[in-house]
Amino acid sequence: MSKIGIFFGTDTGSTRLVAKKIYSLLGDGLADKPKNINRTSAAELLGYDALILGTPSYGVGDLPGLSTGCMEANWAEFMPYLDGADLSGKRVALFGLGNQERYADRFASSMIHLYRLFYGYGADIVGQWGTEGYQFEHSHAIIDNHFVGLALDQRTQPHLTEERLKIWLAQITPQLLPVTAEAA
Repeated sequence: MSKIGIFFGTDTGSTRLVAKKIYSLLGDGLADKPKNINRTSAAELLGYDALILGTPSYGVGDLPGLSTGCMEANWAEFMPYLDGADLSGKRVALFGLGNQERYADRFASSMIHLYRLFYGYGADIVGQWGTEGYQFEHSHAIIDNHFVGLALDQRTQPHLTEERLKIWLAQITPQLLPVTAEAA
């Protein structure tokens, strides 16, 4: 069975910490150690059939990067390396961080850009997450009343992160690593 690749963009380190929690909860048997998107290659990311991708939210609903105020390269600088890639058959789950009080008008909106890009390259996106338990005005990352991935608020709801991760990972792991007929 191939492992899940965990890749993240970060600026303050919060997304990195969540990626490390995901890795810890999944364990080395199911996932490889998380990699910062600014320290990897397209070939390495494309080497996985199952991916968990994390993003902070910067700018006004933009893909995080230098142009949105990040101190280091982020998703905006990485995505051009995937131009024209065929991600058919790859399964992708997304998680995004945001602050639903300070940025209530665009909570965790950066996830929508990863969703659109990876979906546009042919990937199957799994792991949609309900909006219950959050208090915000708007998020671009909502389709059909669900976030396109797991939304986390490490500023105002850090006490809910661990439980949300456990529930979400239980939901997505079978979708990311389906049991083959030979293994059943």
